[in-house]
Amino acid sequence: MGEFRVHRVRFFNYVPSGIRCVAYNNHSNRLAVSRTDGTVEIYNLSANYFQEKFFPGHESRSTEALCWAKGQRLFSGGLNGEIVEYDLQALTIKYSVDAFGGPIWSLAASPSGSQLLIGCEDGSVKLFQITSDKIQFERNFDRQKSRILSLSWHPSGTHIAAGSIDYISVFDVKSGSATHKMIVDRRYMGVSKRKCVIWGVAFLSDGTVISVDSAGKVQFWDSATGTLVKSHLLANADVQSIAVSDQEDSFVVGTAEGTVFHFQLVSVASNSTEKQWVRTKPFQHHTHDVRAVAHSPTALISGGTDTHLVIRPLMEKVEVKNYDAALRKITFPHRRLVSCSKKKQLLLFQFAHHLELWRLGATAATGKNGDVLPLSKNADHLLELKTKGPENIICSSVSPCGNWMAYSTASRFFLYRLSYEHDSISLQRVPKTPAFLRSALQILFSEDSTWLFVASSQGPLHIMQLSAGCFQHLHTFQPPSGTVEAMCLLAVSPDGHWLASSGTSAGVHVYSLKQLKPHCTVPAYNFPVTALAIAPSTNNLVIAHSDQQVFEYSIPEKQYTEWSRTVQKQGFHYLWLQRDTPITHISFHAKRPMHILLHDTYMFCIIDKALPLPNDKSLLYNPPSLTSESGVVRRRTPHAFKISKKYKPLLFVELLDERTLVAVERPLDAIIAQLPPPIKKKKFGT
Repeated sequence: MGEFRVHRVRFFNYVPSGIRCVAYNNHSNRLAVSRTDGTVEIYNLSANYFQEKFFPGHESRSTEALCWAKGQRLFSGGLNGEIVEYDLQALTIKYSVDAFGGPIWSLAASPSGSQLLIGCEDGSVKLFQITSDKIQFERNFDRQKSRILSLSWHPSGTHIAAGSIDYISVFDVKSGSATHKMIVDRRYMGVSKRKCVIWGVAFLSDGTVISVDSAGKVQFWDSATGTLVKSHLLANADVQSIAVSDQEDSFVVGTAEGTVFHFQLVSVASNSTEKQWVRTKPFQHHTHDVRAVAHSPTALISGGTDTHLVIRPLMEKVEVKNYDAALRKITFPHRRLVSCSKKKQLLLFQFAHHLELWRLGATAATGKNGDVLPLSKNADHLLELKTKGPENIICSSVSPCGNWMAYSTASRFFLYRLSYEHDSISLQRVPKTPAFLRSALQILFSEDSTWLFVASSQGPLHIMQLSAGCFQHLHTFQPPSGTVEAMCLLAVSPDGHWLASSGTSAGVHVYSLKQLKPHCTVPAYNFPVTALAIAPSTNNLVIAHSDQQVFEYSIPEKQYTEWSRTVQKQGFHYLWLQRDTPITHISFHAKRPMHILLHDTYMFCIIDKALPLPNDKSLLYNPPSLTSESGVVRRRTPHAFKISKKYKPLLFVELLDERTLVAVERPLDAIIAQLPPPIKKKKFGT
């Protein structure tokens, strides 16, 4: 692997937003996740749970409900009282409609996907018709006395259940009137509580309504008679969420204590056709409230205040040991929040509403492998730039020379020129940036910092020229006619000849910057691109996909390289393919053209193309004992992969020069320390 001096950076004080709600789409096998800052993320469960799309947050768009409808359409509702539909191609808000019922607490699409129910603060349940391009108000149901916190359709589409405070209402969809009102017992552990909040309801085919509430209970109701059938006391705190499988043979609930409970419908006796609901498994993968749960065919999915998205596989449903068989926690976004200026050794950190610019520290000491060297100069916090307005930052970048900095929100694009004098820094905004640059999904500077590349949410790629005195538009690469595909990843060759881009449909396009025209398209692959980069001198494009495959494509020759063909013929090590976090960054060593540097959240790897690939019997990860052995011992089992798991969780790794690396870590303990305290639970009878 070689020896590097590593800047181990832990002052990126990033804290992900908590998860507010999740919605699973069985037809496309995708999961929508909304966070407390209004951000909505789309995970492709078929592509190794890769976060393939995201919609930036907005201070006034606090999302309280999320649901999918027919035709892979995604809707949300929040405290601003508006229903929002998302454009999944352009990655923008398609439109918003005021429901005129105050804050929206719940959403539910009909089984046919053609109607949308809205539960509001004023106690109204509103029915909207989903048309081809919008939604249209149809009518109100009987108004209730308190807010509608949860909704569920009967699979036939004839009735709905609505959870409120202290009671559950069953409505006839055709008439809009309430047929039953089921009063929930306020008593909890023998003590009468003032109010009982129905956080979630589920309407089953046999007419059973399952409710979860703030008294810590899961209750089963007969909707035909409006009577309580069975009650389970689960927790000393709220049971906040519920999700039922499509087959209605199991469901999952989440509690404010961080526990997830699994219920299954099992036979009373071995030869009996009579079945009953039984609590089978509790899981404790969260430290805080589990605000949202989902039930896929093979897994239980949960998320909450502790920011983790947890996927717990149902082993009895998993036929083959693959990605679906792994328990995983997704904490960090699958996109870059850090950019680097190698020349001035700067790091730019992106937060929701501000940017921080830091200069790395320095040391004059020397030592042997593994030593921690004392700093002769500490890292400097040079700049904190706060955004104006309620919109979250989508993307940001600092130029390699350190003299330019850019970022974008959904409606505005900002470019700044940086000037340095001794230890001080001054900032000058470039005025009148073109309106077409706004809502950029990716910003990239060329290696010599003279060009700026901006990928907009609508598909075009804009090329801007930078110089000391001017900022001008050079060219725009338009997407193919009739398509609107957001470009999520960009890579430029160090010599400035080639630009590669990848969109949401997993395609990779290459453009000639000298001729300003499209050059080629890389052959399509089934899995999304997670990272791409162009190697110096060879102009080989290295592409990483969410299934952990890595391809090398020769841009000048318009074909895969010989090394890439060898990799596909032999295949990667099985442990490499079983990793459950995507590669998020690729870079190269200028003096070692055979080396590819890449990393995910939990490992940093150098692939040496001059060495043979490891087979499944080889030891993929370097054992700790070998690191202290001589180079002769280490060379006895040589293969192409050199992997380090010393630094984690990793948000960014880059080569500053031939012998210096910077690694940005974000320990999970530091995130948990900034969260509100969890509910205190007694353990072991204390």
